[in-house]
Amino acid sequence: MAKQGSKPVEPGIRLCIFLMGFLSLGALGARAQGTGNITIDEAYQLARTNYPLIRQQDLIKKTGMYTVENAGKGYLPALSFYGQATYQSDVTALPFKAPGIIIPHYSKDQYKLYGEVDQLVYDGGLIKNQKQTAEANEEIQQQNLNVQLYALNDRINQLFFGAILLDEQIKQNELLKADIQNGIDKEQALVDAGTAYRSNVDELMARFLQADQTKVELSATKKAYLDMLGLFINRPLNDKVTLTQPPVLQLMDSINRPELLYYDYQKKTYDLQDQLLKVQLRPKFSVFFQGGYGRPGLNLLSNDFAWYYIGGAKLSWNLGSLYTLKNSRLINGLNRQSLDIQKETFIFNTRISQKQEQTDIDKYVELLKKDDAIIRLRESVKKAANAQLANGVLSARDYISDVNAEDQARQSKILHLVELLQTMYSYRVLTGTNTN
Repeated sequence: MAKQGSKPVEPGIRLCIFLMGFLSLGALGARAQGTGNITIDEAYQLARTNYPLIRQQDLIKKTGMYTVENAGKGYLPALSFYGQATYQSDVTALPFKAPGIIIPHYSKDQYKLYGEVDQLVYDGGLIKNQKQTAEANEEIQQQNLNVQLYALNDRINQLFFGAILLDEQIKQNELLKADIQNGIDKEQALVDAGTAYRSNVDELMARFLQADQTKVELSATKKAYLDMLGLFINRPLNDKVTLTQPPVLQLMDSINRPELLYYDYQKKTYDLQDQLLKVQLRPKFSVFFQGGYGRPGLNLLSNDFAWYYIGGAKLSWNLGSLYTLKNSRLINGLNRQSLDIQKETFIFNTRISQKQEQTDIDKYVELLKKDDAIIRLRESVKKAANAQLANGVLSARDYISDVNAEDQARQSKILHLVELLQTMYSYRVLTGTNTN
């Protein structure tokens, strides 16, 4: 029963809600069955999400967190226990005897059991440096993982555009078969009228069967590409899936590859090592409390077991690292220079690849301009050949030759267009711009 004051849902609205829910379920079912539309950016993201190596991301994060926590626990009191039993060849004794004074005789076996609590007060910044180093190492490992995952984009490009090319070739193959079938129908009409030989129809039929064979080969290869792509994105793909043809890109010249951050993070560790060299030269200060039980105790005039305690402060200052300070700084400087050289080399090689990719892009753009003109001419020749075949003034073999020529022109355009797109997206992955 509807609540008082509420309006009943109109039938039209209920129908819209039902249809929206039905379409949503249909979309989910299409994804589950390997159908629907997939863009290349979705393929990038799915491949990254489903690649087994991605699970290492959480492990690196947890390891870094635990390492930082462990470093921070250096400020907690340190509790230690010690035990000692000794036997010595001689003990302290007075060289004289005083009248009326009993001088105790010390035992040569002595025992000591005690515990000590140390509380760090000042460590010169060592724990802070350890925390920063742990965080820097986590950044390096995460970025190294990003570099490895980023390499997936190239593999996705190859499979995605390979499947698109095969799909377009299958479509063109169907157009070719339609042209051949059209020729068969017209030639069969001439044979029925007694104005053409049966061999002409057989010639066309043979070419039609060859086109069928080509379709089988293309479909099998496309299935292999889709199967491999499906493994990467963890989704079964079948012939009903649509790989959305990506748009032409506006290319950028800048380089934003994850490797560059990887070099920067590595360089940061050498800055922390420089700070550590300073920390090692600073004094360390702590307080302590020691309590125990043993013989003798703190009273040296007693040979009995006794409880005792000691409290105080400790200061330590190790200046031994002064001997190696200069060379250690020079080594860090050389390591930084080495990283700078590696980074410059990477950028240099990337720029060279950019030039090559850009040259290929310009080539495909020019080829596509010529492709359109060639297709128009080949299509005109095919139409004339089609009319000549219908009038019985052109042989089946010549007709097939003209049909093949137009088909080859269209195949070339398909190849050039897909190669242009693949090169553009390869360029985008190469530079690291506008990618996932």
